[in-house]
Amino acid sequence: MSYLIAVFTDRIQAEEGYTVLEKAGFELKRLAIVGKGYKTADEFGLLDPRQQAWNQIRFMWFWTIPFGFAAGVTFSVISGLETFSPWAGAVGNHIVGGLLGAIAGGMGGLFVGGGTGLVVGSGDDLPYRNRLGAGMYLLAVRDCDPTEMRRATELLRPLNPDSMQGYTEPGRA
Repeated sequence: MSYLIAVFTDRIQAEEGYTVLEKAGFELKRLAIVGKGYKTADEFGLLDPRQQAWNQIRFMWFWTIPFGFAAGVTFSVISGLETFSPWAGAVGNHIVGGLLGAIAGGMGGLFVGGGTGLVVGSGDDLPYRNRLGAGMYLLAVRDCDPTEMRRATELLRPLNPDSMQGYTEPGRA
């Protein structure tokens, strides 16, 4: 789904933009104001990048931890190293090797699965959420084709929004 999102510094400007688009013939069900007193970011559908990263990390852990355990046991058996044999014994040595492999797999799942996304963030959703946190308002027009996006942009530009850009939901064209 495609959107045109205009960011306004205060509620009055956002409402004025909403009214301009309404008078221009845009359907009300396609218009939304996001901010204090209106829809929240979650209600509107802005994805939380931290939640997305945790979901990806959990998915990766599902595969990398068991694989790491199996790889650790296999390496221990093939190499014949007896690093832990004084206190773990022969079988315990392979189990400890598997546990170390599982830890390595877990770390791989964390870093590859989106650990950097937890720290840095990604996508357009985070800047929009930050602006909402700063007390700004978003005016969104849903299901915009290129012609409507140009028309809405021309109508909103005289209101001097803080920013205005097209937005496409992740995973959709």
